[in-house]
Amino acid sequence: MKSLFSLKDKIVVVTGATGVLGEAFIKGLNAAEATLVLIGRNEDAAKLRVSEVEQAGGKAIYIIADVLNEQNLIEAKDKILSTYGRIDALVNGAGGNIAEAVVQPGSDVFDLNIGALKQAFDLNLFGTIVPTQIFGKEIAKNGGSIVNISSVSATQAVTRVLGYSLAKTAVDSYTKWMSVELANRYGDKIRMNGIVPGFFITNQNRALLTNEDGSLTARGQAIITKTPFKRFGNPDELIGALVYLLSDASKFVSGENLTVDGGFGAFSGV
Repeated sequence: MKSLFSLKDKIVVVTGATGVLGEAFIKGLNAAEATLVLIGRNEDAAKLRVSEVEQAGGKAIYIIADVLNEQNLIEAKDKILSTYGRIDALVNGAGGNIAEAVVQPGSDVFDLNIGALKQAFDLNLFGTIVPTQIFGKEIAKNGGSIVNISSVSATQAVTRVLGYSLAKTAVDSYTKWMSVELANRYGDKIRMNGIVPGFFITNQNRALLTNEDGSLTARGQAIITKTPFKRFGNPDELIGALVYLLSDASKFVSGENLTVDGGFGAFSGV
């Protein structure tokens, strides 16, 4: 059973590796014995995470790149191939909200910041598509798995985060569409699935959900009330879903979303 979930000797690329959720992904994938390529924009965080992987007996390199910059990613791909010779899996972890795209409660809903909404859409949707275009071609050569990151806001109306919600809904559509196209062309060699996190505290949403003293904002409390587990998720609680979708344990699974939300999506609120 252990070998079914093992990622031993698999070369796994993780975008958004310097974020809060990325940190948990790296920790979990290292425990599953993957060889890691960390892609992000924060070099200090990237260096620290590579060091932590190595101290735990694992193998990792980091590459500073922007997931919306194709040339950055082509250069990253070339470095990975020159170092390891292949790519086996991709975690499209880059994403998040744009502060200017958050719709404030008292604002005019017909006076949205269109530019910021487009930025949020690009980061989350094209920040998933562009890395897949570049790294996926290499994964298809030997077979492997791609995992995208969705959100509960893709299937329910979550106030204020319009751009983010639109983009994650599009990511869900892309996951299904691409999984079918990959199967039509490569059979069962390459799979694409998604993880749907509920609410986890990250650097991008911390101010929306908590006050400076650590207490919950009204929005944070509303989320807890709607979550049957009555708490936010711990990033480590995404690891099991991620390892499953990357490993041979899910080798007949494609085009699916695995939800990790403490029951948020199941509860009507009544």
